[in-house]
Amino acid sequence: MKMSGRARWFLAACAGLVLLAGCAPARHRSQSPESSAPVEPSSYTYREVSGKSLKAYVFSPSVPSRSPAGAILLFHGGGWVAGGADWTFNRARGFARMGLVSISIEYRLSEGTITPIEALSDVCHAFQWVRQNHRRLGVEAGKIAGYGVSAGGQLVASAATLGCGNSQGRFANGGPDLLILWSPALDLSGDNWFRKLLQGRAQPADYSPVNKVPAHVAPTCIVQGEADTLTPLSGAKRFCSEVQATGARCELILYPGLGHLLTRNLENQEDDYDPDPVAREDAISKQEQFIRKLWLRK
Repeated sequence: MKMSGRARWFLAACAGLVLLAGCAPARHRSQSPESSAPVEPSSYTYREVSGKSLKAYVFSPSVPSRSPAGAILLFHGGGWVAGGADWTFNRARGFARMGLVSISIEYRLSEGTITPIEALSDVCHAFQWVRQNHRRLGVEAGKIAGYGVSAGGQLVASAATLGCGNSQGRFANGGPDLLILWSPALDLSGDNWFRKLLQGRAQPADYSPVNKVPAHVAPTCIVQGEADTLTPLSGAKRFCSEVQATGARCELILYPGLGHLLTRNLENQEDDYDPDPVAREDAISKQEQFIRKLWLRK
């Protein structure tokens, strides 16, 4: 698929995660300290659609427990056109070490007649599948979080704001009970690449999470570089303000002087990443603390 320059940053975003958030393709995993003794996930089909089997890759908590655990579903970036569930495996392993059932989700990519609308449908089905199978998976049904990076952040935030059209979940919209976002695409109203992918079936504002925050929304934690020119700080600030206005909790973790995916290279935030390693580790730690404070109490 031929892509515009605007599209390339989404792909570069995922490549940058090799060093930033542990969301690397399989061929890069050996570069991460988390992969020295990699834990392989169990694979399940959570949805059959249009002749395709969509997979959920489940990493069990490192320390087994007799009690149900909280879960976190992970959604990769890639501009809705590229990437795979394995791009989030390293981060899933990190959450599993915390004691969460961590599930990396495959969703349909935009190609042919497939748009981000179909991807969001897959995201909603993934949350529904985990809730329907929570006993088999050892998951506490009311503690199912969503983790999304860049375009994946838009998908999981949309599941929390537009909702998934059912009454499951703590917030009665079928989406996540907690939002953990990294450089998310939250304000897409003026995004021409996203508009193109929608193929005229909707307006970008219709699927822009910042425009759809409901009266009851999941607590949210966002990591953001203040100098991000690709998913600008203005979108994250507005989203957090809208969430807080409902009385819900939103923590915006900002890093001055850093761009998209916490890159130090502000001149080229599309395809020449230089993630700040100190900021990266700090951001991971703070997002894990956010989860512990609300769910794990330790």
